[in-house]
Amino acid sequence: MKEIYMDNAATTKIDQKVIKAMLPYFDQKYGNASSTHTKGREAKNAMESARKVIAKSIGAAAEEIIFTSGGTESNNFAIKSIAFNNKEKGNHIITTKIEHDCVLNSCKWLQTQGFDVTYLDVDKEGFVRPEVLEKAITPKTILVTIIHGNNEIGTIQDLKALGEICKKHEIYLHTDACQSYTKTEINVKKQPVNLITLNAHKIHGPKGVGALYIRKGTNIKAWQHGGGHERNLRSGTENLPGIVGFAEAAKIANDKKHVKYMAGLRDKLIEGIEKNIPECKLNGPRGEKRLCNNINFVFSRIEGEAIGGYLDLKGVSSSTGSACSSHTLEPSHVLQAIGLSKAEANGSLRLSISRYTTEEEIGYVLEILPGIVKKLRLISPL
Repeated sequence: MKEIYMDNAATTKIDQKVIKAMLPYFDQKYGNASSTHTKGREAKNAMESARKVIAKSIGAAAEEIIFTSGGTESNNFAIKSIAFNNKEKGNHIITTKIEHDCVLNSCKWLQTQGFDVTYLDVDKEGFVRPEVLEKAITPKTILVTIIHGNNEIGTIQDLKALGEICKKHEIYLHTDACQSYTKTEINVKKQPVNLITLNAHKIHGPKGVGALYIRKGTNIKAWQHGGGHERNLRSGTENLPGIVGFAEAAKIANDKKHVKYMAGLRDKLIEGIEKNIPECKLNGPRGEKRLCNNINFVFSRIEGEAIGGYLDLKGVSSSTGSACSSHTLEPSHVLQAIGLSKAEANGSLRLSISRYTTEEEIGYVLEILPGIVKKLRLISPL
């Protein structure tokens, strides 16, 4: 049976070059980067070289990059630390209804700690309108946190426009860029963003490592305490093999030809589905405003979980939404936020590709998916 992986928004397979770069740091160059002996200095040098790579990839300075255990930690750190360290200015935070669960749950927790949170509506394609953001700002607003590339529907927000509004009102802007990193432009010299969450395992790097960009001058303090690692901002012995792998993955992924290749396959899959399957609807925007690897459809009168199950039997890995909330039976909050009913949201299917996806694999999915949908509709009680 074929094995076709189209759940790359959940995680990606590690590039063999990344594995090769990591291996020496497990059994040869295994020193602690905080140690002062030769092996410690060797580890420190490797970590700082990796930091420079990540910084350069977004136009930042190396000292503005803090390594973390991944996107969830970076998002929690950014949102909670900014909130508590800027309470003298205000207690109001703005986010959106289409954020990743770790952002939404962090904001909900902050509400139990005396903070007010506004959850912005988005339009039918998932975009935050700049005028809607500006209208929500109050004298007590201290932080805006908006996802850059949406993990479910692929919408890419205009960080420059949103950032200019925040800058004008002297409010910090944080963005979760785990899905968009290396897939669309992120440049802190052009986009006035104060904090950016990044991670490795969405770009063919290892799981369990990420980073937080913190613009110089941002009023933030440690959220995790200990031995004072990462310039006293994130204590804990650094995951050196992971960090080295993260940097190697970033170097490879920053090749723009990968983005062009994935966008071509994305559009071929979208066009094929729309041509061959009636009563389906693309969720999110088209073209350059959509992540190059994201395809998300609603198929009327059937369950997305059922489609995914049949695809799995045919060797195709897919998803009905975010992998982090796949254990729940609740319809996608993202799809409901763009105006879909619960029944429509339950009929969604996400296919997310990578630079390893082939035209042959796209063709195979287009060959089997129409039959699966037709079969499920024939037995559907809806």
